[in-house]
Amino acid sequence: MSNQKLINFLNQQLSNFAVMYIKLHRYHWFIQGKHFFRLHQTFEQLYNEMSEDLDVLAERILAIGGKPLATMSKYLEETTLFEAQADDEENEIYRQLIKDYEQMCMEMNDTGKKLAEEQEDQPTIDLFNHLLGRFEKHIWMFKASIALE
Repeated sequence: MSNQKLINFLNQQLSNFAVMYIKLHRYHWFIQGKHFFRLHQTFEQLYNEMSEDLDVLAERILAIGGKPLATMSKYLEETTLFEAQADDEENEIYRQLIKDYEQMCMEMNDTGKKLAEEQEDQPTIDLFNHLLGRFEKHIWMFKASIALE
């Protein structure tokens, strides 16, 4: 059985991660307000994390015989996320990041794991579980930050 569906899914996630990487940079550069120092640092940590995740996903695609997408135009064609369009306020940024991380988690849970299970690809399942645990923590922290405002 071919693993092309799984490779295609991983490339879609690679595209999502690339869009998130750029979005987090935008938020890092343009954040303003009373939480500037904390958020500026947080967004830098998140885009550095996303950079590492991009590399891990691309290498996983290569390891299972695929070719990772590697152009912005392809990323924008394949992503299920939206680019940041405005200089959002702090709570708007939190809400957008919650939505994006929840979208990626849902896709990995609902589609990615099933495709990996069909291929008996335990390393990809493990990768999804690792990412899910980290992303769910980010979602919790963003939601907690909004609750304090």
